[in-house]
Amino acid sequence: MDTFALVVTIGVALGFTYTNGFHDSANAIATSVSTRALTPRAALAMAAVMNLAGAFLGSGIAKTVSEGIIETPHGNKGMWILFAGLVGAIVWNLITWYFGLPSSSSHALFGGLVGAALAGGIGVMWGGVVEKIVIPMFLSPVVGLVVGYLVMVAIMWMFKRSNPHKAKRGFRIAQTVSAAGMALGHGLQDAQKTMGIVVMALVIADVEDSGDPIPVWVKLSCAIMLSLGTYAGGWRIMRTLGRKIIELDPPQGFAAETTGAGIMFTTAFIFHAPISTTHVITSAIMGVGATKGTRAVRWGVAKNIILGWFITMPAAALVAAVSFWIVNLAFL
Repeated sequence: MDTFALVVTIGVALGFTYTNGFHDSANAIATSVSTRALTPRAALAMAAVMNLAGAFLGSGIAKTVSEGIIETPHGNKGMWILFAGLVGAIVWNLITWYFGLPSSSSHALFGGLVGAALAGGIGVMWGGVVEKIVIPMFLSPVVGLVVGYLVMVAIMWMFKRSNPHKAKRGFRIAQTVSAAGMALGHGLQDAQKTMGIVVMALVIADVEDSGDPIPVWVKLSCAIMLSLGTYAGGWRIMRTLGRKIIELDPPQGFAAETTGAGIMFTTAFIFHAPISTTHVITSAIMGVGATKGTRAVRWGVAKNIILGWFITMPAAALVAAVSFWIVNLAFL
């Protein structure tokens, strides 16, 4: 096995994690920043630390990514298939970041893997893709929308006799906890996705055997890169999530973040399903906003975001397939 191919693939995987961090930092903190519960820098620092901690909370999602999406390829060709899949995900992340679209880094990664596998003639586990990716992709936003709405209705009912100014002040404090929960869930979900890719690369290189525990250095490097990316901050996407969908107040921000964090922990620990943190928090914000009436949500912005969700996997798959063909001409 070419050590160069292994080192390059792991390097690109860590690069993807960095783009994932700055692309998705908005998911954890946009609502807290927009309601002024936290300053942007304090929110980013908190999110970076919680992302780091979340990465060490489990390994079920890493196993799904490394063993449940494509058949493990072999040799140099297998390594370059992984490389091309990561390139597809990174390119799509950068495009959507540039336009401020909160698309899913997770689905960019999965789309990239599937596209590169098809281009390289490797089998795709379509049953796993449908069960662990496609179904959660459609289900999690619906759950986020409904649960966000219900949580906000419950908060409005519980605090209907409270002094509005006191309640808002209390929820600003509570938002530091809910935002931390979102960031912890983001670390749990997204750092593990890259761990799964790095483990697959190590298995291809015969450094690890399939089913071995994830090495500590893999966990640490993925967690650190995700945290560094998060601290770099994705201001373009933060504006979309925090302001353009709906003007949030602290109780709404708390409701959206609590909903998002709860769904992420449930899917990670119970179903080992790698869901999109972007889909969950965006739909939760829409659900919370709908309690003000359907006109309170800017559905035009929401429509563009949802369109981005649908094209992410095929677009990343196409970029990954082209990347593999280029690498195939150059190295294989």
